[in-house]
Amino acid sequence: MLEPHQDENQRLRRLASNLESDVAKRTRDLQLAVQELESFTYSVAHDLRAPLRSINSFSRALIEDYGERFAGEPMDYFERICRASERMGRLIDDLLRLSQVGRRTLEIASVDLSALVSDSLARLAELDPTRAHSFTVEPGLLVPGDGRLLTIAIDNLTENAWKFSRRRPKTEIRFWASGGPSDRTFHLADNGTGFDMRYSHKLFAPFQRLHHAEDFEGTGIGLVTVSRIIARHRGTVRIEAVLDRGAVVAFTVPSVSPGPATW
Repeated sequence: MLEPHQDENQRLRRLASNLESDVAKRTRDLQLAVQELESFTYSVAHDLRAPLRSINSFSRALIEDYGERFAGEPMDYFERICRASERMGRLIDDLLRLSQVGRRTLEIASVDLSALVSDSLARLAELDPTRAHSFTVEPGLLVPGDGRLLTIAIDNLTENAWKFSRRRPKTEIRFWASGGPSDRTFHLADNGTGFDMRYSHKLFAPFQRLHHAEDFEGTGIGLVTVSRIIARHRGTVRIEAVLDRGAVVAFTVPSVSPGPATW
């Protein structure tokens, strides 16, 4: 006959075993649901591309071939159709990139973040050669990570910094690291329009924007993609800003192991 404390220990072990099994099953179910959602997002976004291109192409063709017949308000309608379809095209592209973040298996190598930032900023400056700018990039900042995904994250961050500082007489963007090898944090700062920190909870939510579309273009997906990529590298990302005085993005990229997405 078992002693009371032995019987209680067995009961607790059974409960613990059942709990572990239940957690494992729920985790598998959650992973499957996320994978199905990402596959659905990818399929829908991919299938929307063709009809959207048709809408834009035929609208442009009407403007070019019959533009003289459409004066005033009709021409404005066609222009609105083109702008809306182009914006939807950008949104579809962003959704496809976001879905690929979770589907891609990490390929870990040494990644030079300094080079990624410098290259991305150089490309942006080439597209707007008349804009006065100053870039300061700390050299030699290496991390273990997936180069392709980190390139997407860096491009999103630099494009935001460039976009939101375009109304300054001189765009100023800096990239540097703080902390030691085990707790290093990377910072990307701009002197742009900034934002009110009361609304910072919207930053990493899909389709949420802190600026009007007529002031600054965007889809509300870029920072979500950045957050996903950094999370896949077991890192964190945050943004601090002062309205009309710029913003600073701070993120970490700790050591990671290659493998598929875990959420």
